[in-house]
Amino acid sequence: LYPDYPQVRLSGFLRGCANAPAVLMRPIPRESRRFDNEPDGRLLFLALHPERRLIAHAVGAASPIAREFDDYIARNPPVRRGVFLDIPVGRRDTRSELLVRLREIHRAGWHESRRLDREGRALPYVARNGAGYTLEALLGITPNARALPDFLGWEVKACGRDRGTLMTPEPDSGYYGQHGVEAFVRRFGHDAGRDTLYFTGQHRTGVRCAATGQRLILRGFDAQSGRITNINGGIYLITDDDMDSAGWSFRRLLEHWGRKHAAAAYVPYDSGTGLVPRYRYNSPASLGEGTEFARFLLALADGVIVFDPGSKVMNASRQAGKVKARSQFRISKKYLPRLYARFQDESLN
Repeated sequence: LYPDYPQVRLSGFLRGCANAPAVLMRPIPRESRRFDNEPDGRLLFLALHPERRLIAHAVGAASPIAREFDDYIARNPPVRRGVFLDIPVGRRDTRSELLVRLREIHRAGWHESRRLDREGRALPYVARNGAGYTLEALLGITPNARALPDFLGWEVKACGRDRGTLMTPEPDSGYYGQHGVEAFVRRFGHDAGRDTLYFTGQHRTGVRCAATGQRLILRGFDAQSGRITNINGGIYLITDDDMDSAGWSFRRLLEHWGRKHAAAAYVPYDSGTGLVPRYRYNSPASLGEGTEFARFLLALADGVIVFDPGSKVMNASRQAGKVKARSQFRISKKYLPRLYARFQDESLN
């Protein structure tokens, strides 16, 4: 990533290429052009292979493939994914497929809380935070630790009436990154009773959180221009004596955000009480496409996104307590359109 320019450079891709398009790597001198109005530029096509390989093909702007491409996208507008154009060549209409499934779930009414195990079996889930697990189970999404979208390339999130969780990445620097969540909570958390230590509180950029005595700051990001100025920077929690208690590097967050939020669906829900909680998923669902990491950072700098952790250590009097890590970045529903180039409500009725 070159923070001075809105670009990511790909290099070394000619190495080992039997038919390297070396001529395309430099401008065409005017005297070498076949005709006076020969266009400048080139196109690079990238395709993902199911075996997790990339296939690339480069052509000049005057080639037959380039001209066919221009004709094709005039009839089939591509979807912009950050700096890339996603060309719908034989692609499934995943947006429509997702909406069909969400309409089925909406029309079915109330659903008892559940989650899927790793084998895809539905299990009752009695905790009160099961709206997301239940929606994932209804969509057939099994739990996994990979930072990838949930359903056909879409990140699917159940949203309460006000604020929803965007992502829950664990810090990779600062005291937390060096010593882990248990040591962090034992040092910076507060006594919540019942032998439990908590680290909770809403942290907005540049504002001291009364609950923790810490501030959230951004290093290496210029909010005026909306650009990363130092790719080695990140998001940090700092104490009153300027100690980095936790930090998230831009490099790690950029990859996480790009993978998970290129296309996202936010589904509102109601909760019902009983021996097993119930959830009803409402209309409309909101679909966001075309995000960039800078949009996330701008919203964080403005205080629109808050860091709202819920990490805790239970049985804290024991040497090895029971630990729950919850480092969550949250946003009010009304600000979600700020994160996407296209944000649209879709009826599920």
